[in-house]
Order: sequence, then C-alpha cells, then structure tokens
Amino acid sequence: MSTVLAEFLDAYADALRRHLESPSQDSLSEGYDLGRRALVEGISLLDLTENHFRLATEAEQAERATGGASEPRIAETALEFLLQTLAALDIATRGYLDGTRRYEQQRSRADDLAGRDAFRTALVESLQDGFFVADARGTIVEVNSAFGALTGYGPADMPYPVPHPWSLPAGPRYPDLGTEALRFVLPIRHRDGRQLWLAVSTSALVKPENNELIYVGTIRDVTAEHDAQARDQAASRLATAVGAATSVVEVLAVGLDELRRTVGAESAVVTVWPSRNADPEVYVSGAVERPGEPAAGIDTDPAALDNPARALLERARRRPPRSLFAIPEGVGSSEGIVAPLGETGDAALWLRFAAPRAISAADWTLFSLLIGHLSLAVQRARNFDQARATSLTLQRAMLGPIELPPRFSVHYEPALPPLEIGGDWYDVVPLRDGTIGVVVGDCVGRGLSAAVVMGQLRTAGRALLLRGAGPAQLIAELDAVASRIPGAMCTTVCAAVLDPVRGLVRYSSAGHMPPILSDVGQPGRLLEGGRSVPLATFDTPRRPEATTALTPGSTLVLFTDGLVEQRGVDIDDGFAKIAAVLADTGGKLPREVADAVLSRLRPAAGYDDDVAMVVYRQPPAPLRMDVPADADELSGMRRKLKAWFAAAAVPHDLASDLVAAANEACSNSIEHAYRNGAAATERVGLSAECDTERVVIEVTDTGTWKPRSADPGHRGRGIDMMRALTEELEIDHNGEGTRVRMSVTLPAIKSPVANPLRGVNRRIAG
Repeated sequence: MSTVLAEFLDAYADALRRHLESPSQDSLSEGYDLGRRALVEGISLLDLTENHFRLATEAEQAERATGGASEPRIAETALEFLLQTLAALDIATRGYLDGTRRYEQQRSRADDLAGRDAFRTALVESLQDGFFVADARGTIVEVNSAFGALTGYGPADMPYPVPHPWSLPAGPRYPDLGTEALRFVLPIRHRDGRQLWLAVSTSALVKPENNELIYVGTIRDVTAEHDAQARDQAASRLATAVGAATSVVEVLAVGLDELRRTVGAESAVVTVWPSRNADPEVYVSGAVERPGEPAAGIDTDPAALDNPARALLERARRRPPRSLFAIPEGVGSSEGIVAPLGETGDAALWLRFAAPRAISAADWTLFSLLIGHLSLAVQRARNFDQARATSLTLQRAMLGPIELPPRFSVHYEPALPPLEIGGDWYDVVPLRDGTIGVVVGDCVGRGLSAAVVMGQLRTAGRALLLRGAGPAQLIAELDAVASRIPGAMCTTVCAAVLDPVRGLVRYSSAGHMPPILSDVGQPGRLLEGGRSVPLATFDTPRRPEATTALTPGSTLVLFTDGLVEQRGVDIDDGFAKIAAVLADTGGKLPREVADAVLSRLRPAAGYDDDVAMVVYRQPPAPLRMDVPADADELSGMRRKLKAWFAAAAVPHDLASDLVAAANEACSNSIEHAYRNGAAATERVGLSAECDTERVVIEVTDTGTWKPRSADPGHRGRGIDMMRALTEELEIDHNGEGTRVRMSVTLPAIKSPVANPLRGVNRRIAG
C-alpha cells in the first residue's frame, strides 16, 4: 500500500468515526472534501469502498459488544457518509463522461492531442468551481473557464504572477501557499470592477516527471454569504452602539457615527420637526458641504443647511415609513440616499457619499436594515423621553417651589438617572414674619416608592411651616404623620427657620446630616445641636432645637447623606471637604457654591445615593468706600463693588448693570461736581447695602451740582442710563454736594429644572 493511500484511508477512518459519534453537516462536509481529495490523489473507488465496509462493520460489532441496539442507525449513518464522499467522485465521473464526448470530437480535429492531456483538460473544464494551478512561486499557470468567469481573467492572458491582477491593493494578504492555510476567504476585484469574495481551497502536489512542486486549487463565489454575514455584523454593531442610549440625542450621537462609517458615507444628517410650524432640529455627523467651502474637515453650522437640502429632507419625511431612495433619482451613480426616520413622519435622514457610486442590491439591503435599526432606536428613545418627562414633572411637583427667595440655591441629583425619581427632598418657604423656613429630608429607599413617601412628608412639612411651627415642633408633628405612612419609618429630616434681619438660624434635626455654616473666609463648621432620632422610630418626649448666629456674608449648606456617604470613604472626610470648599466661596453666588461642592465631592462613577442640597447666603455687611475724585480710582472701585455683589448673591447680569450705574454716578461726580479741578482733599463716597430683598447704592460728593443742558448732545445721558439700569433713582443736590441713591429689588431665584429632551441645531462630532 502506498503512503498516499495509507494517509487517505487513515483520514477517512478518523472522519467516519467522528461522524458516527456526532452526525452533523460539518462532518458530512468532511466526507465531501475527502471525495475531492480521492479524486485529486487518485484513490481507487474499490479501496475506498472496501475500507468503508470494514470500518462500518467494526463499528457495528463494537456497538453490539457493548449491548447497544443501534446497529441499524450506525449502518444508515455510515452509508450517509459514504454517499457524501462518493458525491464528489460522481460529479467527476459525470464530468469525465462529458469530457470524453468532447475529447472524441477534439481528437477528430487534432490528431496530435495526447489522450492523457485531453482527458485532464476535459475533467478540469467539467468542474463547476473555478480551478487553477500555481507554481512554487505562486504564479498562476493554468485556469479553467469557470475561473475566468469568476474573476474576469481567463486562460488567454496566462500566466498571472504575484501580485495577481484581481487582488486588492488594500485588501488582506494572501496566505502563503503550502502552509496550513489550505482554505481561506479573500476579497478580489473582478475585471469589470465589482468586488467579490472567493472561498479558496488548495492542495500541494509533486509532478512525477520532474519532481516539481505545484499547487492546485478551486475557488467558489461566496459573496452572497459574506454580504449576509457583514449585514448581520453591521446591524449588531449599530444595535449595540445605541443599546444604552436613553434619549434621541444620545441615539443619534452614537448611531449616526456608526451608520456613516458602516456605509462609507461622508456625512449623515437627521432633521426632526418638533411641530408642524416649527423649524426643524438638525443633527449632523461628519462634514456638510457649504457653498464656497470644501466638503471635508469643516466645522459646519447645522442650522446653515441650504434650502435645497432642507427641501430634500422635507420631501423625505413625507415618504412611506421604511422606504429609501437614492439622490439624484433615475441615474446610475448616486450621491447619497434619503429616507424617512421613524413612523411618525416628523424626521428624515440624509446619507451623503464622498463621491458618486453605484448602489447594488446588497447595498440597498444593508441600508434598509441599518436605517430600520436606527428608526427603532429613535422611537425607543422617544418613548423613554416621554417617560423621563413624566418623571421629571412628578419630581418637580414634589420637590417644591420653582421660585426661591433671593440668596438661595437648591440642587437635586438622583442616583437613578435618567428617570430622576428618589426619596430626597428640600423645601424653602417664605413666612409672614419675614423669616424663611427650610426643610431637607431623606426617605429610606429609592425610586418611585420612596418618592411617594417623600411627596407626602414634604407637603406636611410645608403646611406646618405655614401654620407657624418652629423647627422642633415641625419635627415632632412630622413624627405623627410619618407613623401613618407606609415606608416612612426612619426618614431623616433637618428643619430650620432663618431670620435674615436678626441674623439667626433655629434648627432641629431628626437623625439627619448636620448643616454646615461658613463665615466669610473661614472653613465651614458643623451645626450639631438640636439632634434626635429619625422619624417614626422611638417615642421621644420632645424634639430639641438649637439657635446659631448668621454673621454677615456667611454661607449655610443643608444636604442629604448622599453627598458625603461613599463606599470606603470616612464620612468625616466628606464633611471636611465641604468645609474646605466653603472657605473659598464667600465671593461666589449660592448656585456657584453648590456647583463647587458637588464637583469636589462627586465620585468618579457618580453618586450612588440621591443628593438634595440647599445653599443660603446671609446678606453681607454694608460696603463703604471713600476714594479720591480721580478717574483712575474707578477701576478699583468697580472690582470691589463687583466682589461685594457676588457676596450679596446678586445675579451676575444684575450686578453688571449696577456696577455700570454706580460707575456712571462716580464719573459724573468726578467730571462735573469737581469740574474746576479736583483738589487732593476732594473725594467721592460710595456705599452699598442690602436687606432681604433690596440692594441700595449711594454715591456722594461735596462738589457743585451742574444742571442738565436742554440739548445734551451725544453726551449727557448718564442719568438716563442710571434710571434704565435701576428701579429707583433719587438725586439730592439741595445741600452741600450731591447724593445719588439707586436701588433694585433682588429677583426670585429660579430653581433648577429638567434639562430639555432635545435642543435645536446640535452638532454631533464624528
């Protein structure tokens, strides 16, 4: 027995045993490949059949010896494997018969054609797969007609040296012939320009006449299978990319970029019409061409889409759902595709190619699949947006007033984004006597159930404050309320009543985090008086209360435990961080103080518990300045006044107006009151003070009043400007010098509201 036959029979025995143990399509494919190998290696059909019979008999005997009753199954399974092996030989035999007939015809026309070469040629030409022969260097020296049909390169142009003319310059490298990579799939470029994917199978042979090493192989077109797999992978990537997105903006931020890369588009644009008469919102990934500018690498303003592009997208959104069309229509090469997005007819997508290209049937299938996935993700995000809007509306209704008294800031950060519902709450209640009630609380648990408890306790606390209850009384009466609300046990509450005029704060705490009070330029300190157990836990004879002075300009912070309680971190470290931040925020607005505290304490992964926080700034001490009547002094005066406004929690825009008005009043004193030249002893005085609601600025001088002229010309508008920038303006020049008094009412503070679900004209980087 030859070595080739022995190796083949061993391989056949191994494959048959695997098939008998676990029949599958893969094991049958091994049988088919063995049949092709038998054809190439010249294995006798009798040897193959004899070997098969012997192996099947041994398998049946082994089964019978073990007491099994599956001999018929073994015989059937073995026969199935044999037939699969003989299929390749049968194809070759039929090809041989066809080739023999052609051979006889060719022999009559060419007597010098050797019979052996005619048979071989006929056999090769009969193969349905492309066939090739390569020398040891990889040069293709022989191909059949099927090879030419698959690649566009037939026998007429042989030989084909490496690199082969059908190989892609940027494609994957060919596996080296003669290595273990006997089967592989690679892309090629057909002579007509199409890109195909071929499955290649090779074998090494030695020519007997000269011992030259050659390689023979077959190729098969697997483009359809490859494209189907690529579509599935692309759809999977897109679905994975948008899977975690919970808003339309997030879906388009990741989905458009992934879609653009997958289809090879230069840009992707989505327009969404919020209502019939509103302008569309535009989302862009990639570059959008603008007149006079290059198409790539520009920072295009999405709102600058030209009218033809808007009209194109307007028409697209009115198309039937799940339809798409190329632009321009009716031509061979397309510049892009346009499609409606979603099912509601209010959004459209435009994919623009870098260069016009032909769109194949496989491309249309891919585009339709990907756009369908994106449409589903957008619709899911819209549904989530609606749920989020509902939850935010509920949260806002539960958390308290939208407008706050001056010098307050509130903040709520949930641990369950993006629905943002939890059990922490705050409330700020102006009272009749000029004091202000503040309540911060934390219910046990999270989510909607905790929010329901929170809403009931917050309402009860507000009612008690409006009825005149002090902090200790409020806590005591909330005990009775909490004991009747399921889930309210162990709720912690801190209640305080602020008296800005007297500079006092009364407070009481039911198991809650102590407030932190910071004097100007000093680290914060814990207010640990008035402490007792949480609500509805133990019967307490009385709830304690404590009183602390609020020095001018001091900052008070009340918060829930989510701000300072973190896994693996000492809670005292959180208190110390807040105290340190407050030492440097005396000149910042309460909102900026809250942002600084949250930024300093926020964990890298975000808060794992809800956070509610209230920041209050006590009015600062009055500002007094007396400067020489010199214009060079005005810049320093403006800086000091601006810093005082920040300490007084005057909003930045209002502070800018007041600084401008005060600067104009001082300039008038310097320029007009001392118009004969200011002596070294002549000065300008400026004072600023605030109470609970108003800010008053006075500018005084000892100079001479200059009446306004009937026609002031392009100057002389200072008084008009001061009147426009303030609410009240009084000028008294009857005595010695002039006194200008300006005042404004501090506006109510808008507490934070939910972020919009989507904004106008967003650009998505891509």
